[in-house]
This record gives sequence, structure tokens and C-alpha cells, in this order.
Amino acid sequence: MTQYLSGLGIGLALVGTTAKADEEGRLYTMDNAAGANHVLAFQQEENGSITSAGTYATGGAGAGAGLSSQGSISLSHDGRWLFVCNAGSSEVSVFAASRDGLVLTDKVASGGQMPVSLAISHHLLYVVNAGGSAGGSDNITAFTFDNGKLTTLAGSTQPLSAANTGPAQVSFAQDGEVILVTERLTNLIDTYALRNDGVAREHHTFQSVGTTPFGFDVGSDRMFVSEAGTGSASSYKVSDDGELAVISGAVSTEQNAPCWLILSRDARFAYTANAGSGSISGFRVGHEGSLHLLDADGRTGVIGTGTHPVDMVVSRDGRFLNCLANGNGTINAFGIGEDGSLQPLAVASGIATSAAGLAGR
Repeated sequence: MTQYLSGLGIGLALVGTTAKADEEGRLYTMDNAAGANHVLAFQQEENGSITSAGTYATGGAGAGAGLSSQGSISLSHDGRWLFVCNAGSSEVSVFAASRDGLVLTDKVASGGQMPVSLAISHHLLYVVNAGGSAGGSDNITAFTFDNGKLTTLAGSTQPLSAANTGPAQVSFAQDGEVILVTERLTNLIDTYALRNDGVAREHHTFQSVGTTPFGFDVGSDRMFVSEAGTGSASSYKVSDDGELAVISGAVSTEQNAPCWLILSRDARFAYTANAGSGSISGFRVGHEGSLHLLDADGRTGVIGTGTHPVDMVVSRDGRFLNCLANGNGTINAFGIGEDGSLQPLAVASGIATSAAGLAGR
């Protein structure tokens, strides 16, 4: 695997100061190979540069091609545990993560077919299975997590709005009291209010403002969603019982196929990865959760034509936005300015074009 750097040493005011200056970050993606899936680990230095830090077998199989989902790899809040979807073998793998590398601690059946997205909150992990695309049915299933091991939560498996909805992501909202799922094929958003034991007690569906709701991020009681069909992003207020209310509806990115979306660490900015344009669009998030495009042409960050940018992650100190581009097999690091602007810093190359998911700290 080859790594190279570009554009280092620039003068840029970067947001976020929570990490120590001499501490490097960690990034994880997976090759998603059909025969045997592997996690690819990387180290990110203080200047944003990215270098390989090992390859680790998950014990399961990938799909052999990029997943139409966000969050197929998830890191626990404390950074000690990494969870990985094995879409090809319908399993979830767990790794203990440290500065010394990854150690596989568990591998369990996902509770359905073709897991594509994961959400972790404290000791509860939710998986969304895209079984409808494999001849089965879509669902969500929960697991309790303890010391590196997953246990299926009895009664937690719940259907989505139909058997084959093209689920793109699952995540928590309302401090872990609500589960959200986007459905690409139905233009619906599912919400589930959870009981105290983590089992879903209420299921609601809401029509997405824009078409093809895809990746999203959550700031406590707000949901920010990318919409690949209309080339837009929307924001919603999420109530504690799972009701959605539109804040900003289908704000155009001026780019094509914005499928993935993340927030900056301070939630002042939202970014979409535009798979069809090879770019990243930035939005300023208003106090009430409204979305305002940062650049008139929607090109806050540029990776390049045909690069197909997909999953993104912001470093734990908030200084870097990292984006996996599986069209050309790269991870691209940008510095985040105080005004939300993105400055290209570094590129890691040589990654399989079947790669999916990106997590880090």
C-alpha cells in the first residue's frame, strides 16, 4: 500500500483543541472483500498526514463492492472498540482497538442478511440489515455489548417499512432514546422510540423532504440528512417519541449524488460527500438547525472527477475531515477552517475500490 502527502505546511486556522498536540489519530476502513473481509488501519499525524498501520482479518466476508450505506464501521465513543459489518457473511465483528493495533474479540450473526450500518450507544449496538436485496427482508436488530462480546437483545428485531427498502444508515438520536433509519428506495425515514431495555416500542415512518434519503448525522435532537436523488440536504427536529419536524427542506448542494453526510465536532457545519461530482459540500448550521450552503457552487472540498467520495469522519479534535473515495481507492484528509472551509492536506492511496466505511478518532 502506498501513501503520499500533498499541500502540507499551509497557514490555516483549525477548529477543535480537545486532543493533545502530540497525539496521533486513528482511521479505520475495510476492504469489504468477498472472500475474506479485512480492516485497514491508518495513523493520522498532527499535520494531517496518513500512513498505514496494519491490516486485520474480520473473520467474515465482505460484499465485494462498495456498500450503498453510511456507518458500516463504527468506533465506540471512547475509541476502545471497533465494530465492523461483514455484509457477505451476515455477521458483525468486534475488535479491541489500541495504539498497538486491533485484536478480534467477537464475531456474531447480524440478526438478518447483509448488515450495512451500525450504531453504538453506551452498551447497546443496533444493526440495520439490507436483507431485502439478498432475497430476505430488511430489519434492525440490537445487541448488548460487554467487554468485547455481543449478545443479541431478545425481541429487538424489527422490520422496516417494507421487505426491500434499501436501508442506508441506522443511528441513535435523543441521547440514545430513539433509533433512526433512512430508506433509499422508498424515500422514507423510520423512527423507533426505545424502551428502557433498548427494545423498540414504537415504529413511525416519515416521508423524506428530498428524494433518496441516504447518510445522516445527529446532534442530540436534530437529524441532518443527505438526499442523493434531489442533490440536497435536509434537517429535522427529532422528538423524544420519534416524531420528525422539518427545519430546512431539501437545500441544494449544487452537486450530484450527495450520499454521505457528517457534522463537524461542534455541529456548526455539515458536509456531504457528493459521489457523482467528486466533491464535498459544506453547510453552515444555524442556531435553530437550519442549513446554509457555504459555497455558491457547492464545492467546499474537491477530490476529483470519478473519485466517488463516500464515507467521512471528523477527527476527535475536530481539526480534520477525512473522506474515503472508493472510485480511486484513497482516503483524503482536509483541514477544517474556523469558517467551515476545507483545505486539502494529505492523501493515502492503494486502497481497494471495494472499500466501505470509515471510522476514526
